[in-house]
Amino acid sequence: MLRNMTEATETDLPELFLRTAKRIRHGQLADLAPLGLTPAQARALRILGRAGEPLRMSALAERLGIVPRSATTVIDALESADWVTRGTDPVNRRAVLVTLTDSGAALLTRMSDARRKAARDLFENLSPERRETLREILAELDSTTAQ
Repeated sequence: MLRNMTEATETDLPELFLRTAKRIRHGQLADLAPLGLTPAQARALRILGRAGEPLRMSALAERLGIVPRSATTVIDALESADWVTRGTDPVNRRAVLVTLTDSGAALLTRMSDARRKAARDLFENLSPERRETLREILAELDSTTAQ
C-alpha cells in the first residue's frame, strides 16, 4: 500500500506543481492583458530588470533561448511601447545594447504586483502555516537546483 501511495505522489507531484504554476501565470497574464504584452516580451523585460544593466542583444537572445532575429522582433515591440531603448555598445560598436526605460521599470513593478496578486488569490485558501510550509519547501527545492 505504501509503495502505491509513493508512486502516486511521484506521479501527481510534478503535474500538480506545473498546473499550479500555470494558474499563477494565467492569473498574471489576465491582469496584464490590457497591455498587449506577449509572454516573450514579458520574459525579456524580466531578464533586463534582473540584469540591472544594459544587455547586448545577443546576450538577451541567449537568455531568452531564441535566435537573435527573434529577439529583434521582441525588442522592436518593446521599444515601440517605450519600455526599452537600443543603443550602440561603446566596447563593440557593432553590438546593440538594450536598456530598460523608466516606463519599462514601472511596468516590471506592475508585472511583479500582478504575479503576487495571482499567487495570493491562488493560495488564500491555505492557512498561514501551510503557506509558510509550502514556501519553505519551494525555497529548499530552489536552493538545491541552484547548486
